[in-house]
Amino acid sequence: MRRLIVEEPLSQAAVWSRRLGWFALLVAAAGVLLTRLQLVEWFAGLSVIASAVALALLALALSVTALVFIWQEGQQGLALAVRGGVLALVVLGWPAFLGFKAVVLPRMNDISTDVVDPPAFSRSAQVLAARAGHVPREIATDERLPQRDAYADVVPIYAELSPEDALSVAERTARTLGWEIAEVRQPGGRTGRGQIDAVDHTLLLRFPDDIAIRVTPRAEGTKVDVRSVSRYGVHDFGVNAERIARFIAEFELQARAAQF
Repeated sequence: MRRLIVEEPLSQAAVWSRRLGWFALLVAAAGVLLTRLQLVEWFAGLSVIASAVALALLALALSVTALVFIWQEGQQGLALAVRGGVLALVVLGWPAFLGFKAVVLPRMNDISTDVVDPPAFSRSAQVLAARAGHVPREIATDERLPQRDAYADVVPIYAELSPEDALSVAERTARTLGWEIAEVRQPGGRTGRGQIDAVDHTLLLRFPDDIAIRVTPRAEGTKVDVRSVSRYGVHDFGVNAERIARFIAEFELQARAAQF
């Protein structure tokens, strides 16, 4: 007597979970490349990435649905459901990390080592050309105060160097970090201050951020202040504070290595 073997149906939710997972990953990669290579405007690139996030969320929901039906009804497609879920999580990992930072960090995109008198950005023709005509807006002191609790390591540098030597070390530090120098103004004038204006880019999407480094003479040595401002968006997710912290650490290394 022959035994009849009934094959359980393949879960369509699992099938579509994997398909949408791959599609979301491809759309996310396309959005990153289009934005990074400046082939589209920044908001258009972010719209593509947002679409990928929506697709990934749908793929994850289908994956969970498929796993439930596979567990309860014995449907086939476990491997497909797992792959779809993993692909979705790969796409959602970075946005989820940024979402976490948006919650725990203050909603700021302009960070300075001096919250009372931050370095002002140059408006010379040379700097405006490097920044495509963009000039970061000035914000009130009370809007800067939240950074004191969130970024305790963002503080001025007090160097036992002359303003000229401090500016030289600051320029070397900026170039070491890969910043694009737009202008260097030597110390002088009534205040004796010098300044460097520069541009840096975010790691993944290559968004331009504007930087001003100011050296101010003191009775003993020089005070160095750094200001970093995101050109796009209202939340920098901690990028500007991290950039300034890297500058402070590298400046100290360069100052120790310099021989004046």
